[in-house]
Amino acid sequence: MKLKKLSLRFRIFIAMILLVLLASILIAIVTIYQYNEEAQDYHKERLERKEENIKSSIDFTIKETTYPVNTENIPLIFKEKIHEIATIHKLQINLYDLDGTILKSSKESFSKNDTITKCIDVEILNAISNTAEHRYVIKRVENGKNYQSSYSYITDTKFKPLAILNLPYLEDDDFLNKELREFLERLSYAYLVMLLIAIGLAYLLSKYITKSLKTISDKMNETRLEKRNKKIEIASSSEEIETLVKSYNSMIDELEESAVKLATSEREQAWREMAKQVAHEIKNPLTPMRLSVQSFQRKFDANDPDIDKKVNEYSKTLIQQIDTMSSIASAFSNFAKMPAQKNEVLNVVEITKLALDIFSEEYIHFSYDKEVIKAKFDRTQLIRVITNLVKNGTQAIPEEQEDKKIVVNVSEVEDQVLITISDNGVGISEENKEKIFEPKFTTKSSGMGLGLAMVKNIVETYKGNITFTTQKNKGTTFKVSFPKQ
Repeated sequence: MKLKKLSLRFRIFIAMILLVLLASILIAIVTIYQYNEEAQDYHKERLERKEENIKSSIDFTIKETTYPVNTENIPLIFKEKIHEIATIHKLQINLYDLDGTILKSSKESFSKNDTITKCIDVEILNAISNTAEHRYVIKRVENGKNYQSSYSYITDTKFKPLAILNLPYLEDDDFLNKELREFLERLSYAYLVMLLIAIGLAYLLSKYITKSLKTISDKMNETRLEKRNKKIEIASSSEEIETLVKSYNSMIDELEESAVKLATSEREQAWREMAKQVAHEIKNPLTPMRLSVQSFQRKFDANDPDIDKKVNEYSKTLIQQIDTMSSIASAFSNFAKMPAQKNEVLNVVEITKLALDIFSEEYIHFSYDKEVIKAKFDRTQLIRVITNLVKNGTQAIPEEQEDKKIVVNVSEVEDQVLITISDNGVGISEENKEKIFEPKFTTKSSGMGLGLAMVKNIVETYKGNITFTTQKNKGTTFKVSFPKQ
C-alpha cells in the first residue's frame, strides 16, 4: 500500500507511533553507549587505584627491607612479600628490570599458556621512559575477554627507578552487564506502557486533528451544483482549518451565484430554443393554410355549381391544419406544466387499464402480476406517462407491418412498481439512443418531440426512473419504476 493512498488520520497515527518507537530506540542506544563509556571509565579508574595502592605497599616494603635497595635485589626483597601484596589487592603483579626482563611474579610458575611476558617490548620501554608520568597502558583482547596491562616505574627512597611494575588487569563486565540487562528490562516495561499510552493518545489526537477535515471532506462530497449546499460551521478549530472553512463557505456562495446564473441562462436558452421550435412548427401548417385561402380567393365564383363542394374542401384543409396547430400548442403546454405531487394512493393496475381504454388498437395487450399494486402517484400524470409511451409504441410500428404487437405489463419488484411497455417496431438507432429523452428531439415528420421528455420529467419527480432496451427492427421496451406505497 502506497503512503499517499493512506488517509491523513492514519498517517498522523502511524507517524506518532513511529516517533515514540524511534525515541525509545534512541534512548536505548544512548543508554547502552553510556553504560559502555561508564564501564571503560570504571575499569580505567579501578586500575589506577589498584596501581596506586600496590605502589604504596611496594614503597613500604622497600623502606622496611634489610636488603640493599637495588634492581638486583628486587627478587629477594619481594620474595614473599609480592604474594602477600597480590593477595591483598587481588591482582597479579609482575616485576621487570629496567631492560624489560622478568624479575619476579606473584604467579608461582610459568607455563606456555601463561599471559606473563618474560620480556617487555622495546616500544613499551621507550613509551615508559619518554612519558612524563613514566607510565604506559596497553589493551588487548584474548578469548573474547578484554585485558588492560599497565607498566610503570617503582623507585627507591630517592626516586631512582629500580624496576618496572606490570599489572595485568581483566575487565570483568559481568556485574555491569547484569546491571545493564536489568536496567534495559525495566526500561522496556516503561517503554511498553508508554507505547500503549502513545497509541491511545495518537488515536485520540489524530481523530481530533482530522475531525474538522472529515467534516469539510463530507461537506465537499455532498456539494452539488444543482442543489442548495450548506455552509460548514465549526465551533473551534485551528487557524489553518478556519481559513479552509472560510474558503469553502466563500466557494459555496460563489457556487450558488454561478448556479443561479447558469440555471437562468439555461432556462432562457431552453425557452429561446423552444420558442424557435414552436414558431417553426406553427409555420408549417400556416403555409398550406395561406395557399388554400389565396387559391379560394382566386377561384371563388358564387355562380359556380360546384361552389359548395369547393368550400367544403377548403374548409377541411383549414381544419386539419388548425388541428395540427392545436396539437402543437397542447404538447408545448403539457411539457411546460410541471406535475404536482399529490401523492394519491392509486391502484396502478386499475389506472393503467383506464389509460389503455382510449386506444382502439387490437394488438395492444395488457397483463399484470396482481390485481392490486398500490403506489403514491398523481392519477392524471400516471395516465399521461402510460398513454405517451403506448402512443410512441404504436408510432414505432410501420403501418404495413402485419404482426403488430404492444405488450403493457404491471408488476412489483421488491419495493418498486415496474411498468413495461414493449413493441415490435423498428427500434431506436444507435445515434438516437442518447437523445431519446431530450426535449425537441423527434424522428417523426410532425410533432415537437416533447412526449418522452415530459414522461421522464414526471417519473423523476416521483423519485422514479425510466430506462429502455432496443433492437433494430425487433422492437423497444421501456421500463418505468417508482416506489410502492
